[in-house]
Amino acid sequence: MNYWLMKSEPNEFSIDDLKNRPAGTDCWDGVRNYQARNFMRDEMRVKDRVLFYHSGKNPAVVGTARIAKAGYPDHTARERGSKHFDTRSTPENPIWFMVDVKFEKKFSRAVSLAELRKISALREMTLLRKGNRLSVMPVTREEFDTILSLAK
Repeated sequence: MNYWLMKSEPNEFSIDDLKNRPAGTDCWDGVRNYQARNFMRDEMRVKDRVLFYHSGKNPAVVGTARIAKAGYPDHTARERGSKHFDTRSTPENPIWFMVDVKFEKKFSRAVSLAELRKISALREMTLLRKGNRLSVMPVTREEFDTILSLAK
C-alpha cells in the first residue's frame, strides 16, 4: 500500500464536497503537473491511503480518503470550455490522468501547516520542502501515521 497527500483549494473542492458526493467518491481531475500526473498514472493503486489537504489561506490536513480507482485519462483535458482543456490531449494520446478518491474521514480538528512544520518526525516530508508546489505527492507510512496521531 502507498500513502499520498492530495491538495485542493477548499473553495474549489473540499473534503466536505467529497463526503457529499454519491458514495463519497469523485474523480480527482485537473492536475496539470507532469510529476503529479505520473504519480496518479503510474503509482496510485486502489485502496492506497490519502491525506486530504486544504491549501490556500489556512493550509491544513483535514481528513483522509482512499484511492477508489487507479489512474485513467482525465476527460476534462478534452472538454472544450473546461478550464482544464488541453488541445494536445487526445483519446489516442491522453496527456493527463486522474484517479477516483473515496472519502474516509474528516478530522475533528485540522492539522495546520504551521503545526506540521514543528514536528521533527516530519522534517523530511515532501510537503514541507522549500519550493514544493505539487498537488499530489507521496508520503511515508510514518508521516501518514504521525499526522493521524496529531489529528486526534
